[in-house]
Amino acid sequence: MPSSIINCGFLMSLTSIVCSVFLIGCSGVRPENLGVKDGHLAPCPETPNCVSSQSTDKDHAIAPLRYSSSTSEAMADLKKIILRMQRTKVVFESDHYLSVECSSAVFRFVDDVEFSFVDAAKTIHVRSASRMGKDDLGVNRKRIEAIRFAWNARGKEL
Repeated sequence: MPSSIINCGFLMSLTSIVCSVFLIGCSGVRPENLGVKDGHLAPCPETPNCVSSQSTDKDHAIAPLRYSSSTSEAMADLKKIILRMQRTKVVFESDHYLSVECSSAVFRFVDDVEFSFVDAAKTIHVRSASRMGKDDLGVNRKRIEAIRFAWNARGKEL
């Protein structure tokens, strides 16, 4: 067998392995700062790839969601919306908190999306942040606004 065919096969296999390792690595490691601490979700980093309803700066700030039902009903409604989204899965939930992972279509970059339910204020604080990179081209903000749109229309579609 000619050595050029063997070399070509070896290079194709090596390229496939390298691409697989790269794509698997795009998910990143789940941040340790997720969750609610002292009533707050983690602050956004200085990079533009995060939005939070608890942020005070205009680049990262986004409005929270509001509800008038019980917290458990609001969480059930929100989960219905989230589970309809592609490449999205709930990874943790408690009585007042929901943690979600969203993956991009091509490279499978993972974003962490969090929801903190505050009974007294009938408010759902939100945070959506990319695990990797610095700029997300507005993906996290668009995601939360899409959730808000579905949230506001939920009486008509759920």
